[in-house]
Amino acid sequence: MSRDSELTFAPRVVFDALPEMASRPRFMVPEGKGRWSVVTWADFASRIRRAACFLAERGLRMGDRACIFAPNSVEWGAAALGIQAAGGVMVPIYASNTAEQMAYVVDHSDAEFVFVGSAPLLERTIEACANTPKVKHIVYLGPEAEVAAAVKRASSRMRSLDDALAVYARVLPWDRALAEGQLADELRPARFEERMSGLTLDGAGVMLYTSGTSGPPKGVPLTHRNVGTNGVDWLAIYGAAVPASAVDLLWLPMSHIFGFGELCLGNTLRFTTYMSDPKSLYDHLKEVQPQVFMSVPQVWEKLASSASGFGTAEERRAKLAEVTGGKIAFGLSGGAGLKREVKEFFKETANLAIMEGYGLTECSPTLTLNRPEAYRFDTVGKVLPSVELALAEDGEIMARGPSIFRGYHKDEAATREAFTADGWFKTGDIGRFTDDGFLQIVDRKKDILVTAGGKNVAPANVEQLFASDALIAHAVVYGEGKKYLVAGFWLNPPMPEDPEELRGLAGQARVDAARRFVQAKVDAANERVAHHESIKTFHVFEKPLTIEAGFLTPTLKIRRKAIVNAFRDDFERLYS
Repeated sequence: MSRDSELTFAPRVVFDALPEMASRPRFMVPEGKGRWSVVTWADFASRIRRAACFLAERGLRMGDRACIFAPNSVEWGAAALGIQAAGGVMVPIYASNTAEQMAYVVDHSDAEFVFVGSAPLLERTIEACANTPKVKHIVYLGPEAEVAAAVKRASSRMRSLDDALAVYARVLPWDRALAEGQLADELRPARFEERMSGLTLDGAGVMLYTSGTSGPPKGVPLTHRNVGTNGVDWLAIYGAAVPASAVDLLWLPMSHIFGFGELCLGNTLRFTTYMSDPKSLYDHLKEVQPQVFMSVPQVWEKLASSASGFGTAEERRAKLAEVTGGKIAFGLSGGAGLKREVKEFFKETANLAIMEGYGLTECSPTLTLNRPEAYRFDTVGKVLPSVELALAEDGEIMARGPSIFRGYHKDEAATREAFTADGWFKTGDIGRFTDDGFLQIVDRKKDILVTAGGKNVAPANVEQLFASDALIAHAVVYGEGKKYLVAGFWLNPPMPEDPEELRGLAGQARVDAARRFVQAKVDAANERVAHHESIKTFHVFEKPLTIEAGFLTPTLKIRRKAIVNAFRDDFERLYS
């Protein structure tokens, strides 16, 4: 078990680094092709301090929640750590959320403060907060000049101009909030340190809302002890493998625990972090040439796909170095399972063992990790030092330890359901241990189909057979209570890797032409599964699945129930 003396608080790490790092770059922010602006450690710490003092002055109490509804930015990080430094609980909201989804999190979390980034998100916030009077302060992370225009646009979709103006009265720009914080700090210079010194390990520091596959999201409060314990375990396993003072490229959404974890890890290991986003990611990889890269499987798979088609090992190596920047010394994949073939390709081609683990938000988040000196690509690694894992009779993975959360926010029923009578957290995943102590994930417990013949089928296992195909974006297997399985396929957008017969085609024409190529993939997959797991027929859909439509989680996992409900008629017609 981790000792309390090893644990610290996320904002404290930044201030502890200042004697050595104050004038050095902490972040590099893109300002156009090939141009980056520098944010030093001292500047970042100043923003955190002023944000914390602003919050304290405006009435944030220890344990109060404050939301962040914004895409990645340095301001996002400063607001998050400022909330924590002031004793609050940071509640991130995915920037892809609708106004309704955002309003649910704000209301359910009882937040009085909301930090908002980008004009479109401010419009959604104005709409959402018209009916959430408990929100007292909305801090816009952009320029003040954009606020009035956002209010005007939002008011056209609201019941009355008065509603919009009432919300407008609660909005102030980031620069003004920081100026107010600085003045408060000058007048009460001891309060900042008093707030930080008043933090307790068992107080909540962050509350994340699980995306889930159905129903409203659940609030997951994580204490400083939860997150700190997981961080200490992570550093014990990977600390020596990460280059000193490394350069990383942060594009993962910080509203997800994976992206927020990378931000905090960079503070601890003193990275120079280049900020990026999904649209710029591949260009930035080539330009920045990071030594540390953390990503979801979809990106690793696309990088591998771009190099795997070359004939010789040298050509593949050169292409992979080109698309990744050629300097990645530590790679981590998370959010979903990475296909074994992709991990083997990186190892064989670039001598890069992409590390992968397993966990859940409720576990802060990691339970197992492969190690640089001990890994198996057919597993998710071995159990962390501070974690206990056990398998229930049906194979469900159960977890216990100081990194496991205590229960869902305002949801006693869900909390009772999540734990056994003797305190084990039920992950909902089915697993097995190998003879040498590595964990393998078999399936999600709740995603098992039972066919009309009484056969149990794990649809994710069948869908995974299509995960690395350049043509197929998503596959969904259907067949609960049916004699056989069918599937729906959604295609990736046109790309150079398309078969020659598909190039230049779009819309339904591309879908029609793609059908025989998908059939070949289905035939190949059927040869790798049991008869009752084979796909008899399928449908190719024209419109892609999106986060905004509610069919994908923010980490690009499919929302199975939402997809089945929306496309049930299409699936049922396959049985006609």
